[in-house]
Amino acid sequence: SPTPERLQQPPRKPDPRPYLCPAAAMPGGVDKIKNIVLVLSGKGGVGKTTVAVQIAQSMAAQGKKVGILDVDLCGPSVAKVLGLEGKEVMQSSEGWVPVYTDAQKSMCCMSIAFLLKNNDEAVVWRGPKKTAMIKQFVGDVVWGELDMLIIDTPPGTSDEQMATIEELKGAKLRGAVVVTTPQQVAV
Repeated sequence: SPTPERLQQPPRKPDPRPYLCPAAAMPGGVDKIKNIVLVLSGKGGVGKTTVAVQIAQSMAAQGKKVGILDVDLCGPSVAKVLGLEGKEVMQSSEGWVPVYTDAQKSMCCMSIAFLLKNNDEAVVWRGPKKTAMIKQFVGDVVWGELDMLIIDTPPGTSDEQMATIEELKGAKLRGAVVVTTPQQVAV
């Protein structure tokens, strides 16, 4: 399975490009996030990522500071849906700096897609490696002060959901949105 090569490189100085999160001076972690919502589904292909992105964009359009975290490690798609493919996460002295979606800096995003050399390669990781990556996403990303963090999870009840919930203990997890379709196989 591929190893995110950008993780093996020495830390880089923050890049002043406009899509970088300005919260790089703040410590990493979710303690300054007012509300966290998980987006879940029992089955793949029901539009979970689309719903997660639409919630985040709707909140940002209302003037809220929003983050979106893609913990679907084996099938990350948030970066693609947001048109952020090819962007890179930078390293600051406080942690990873998420990628901003717009020049107004209303929404930032973190996904393993930003860390892989080739987005077309499959990420085939066992539970402990997935858990370690999620721990880094929750604890080492410099999210800063956000009104809302939307977490897009993979389908089902896999290691990613359990690791995310575990890492968010003590955080302001406000609830979950469960996405489904009317077909019997999707419920």
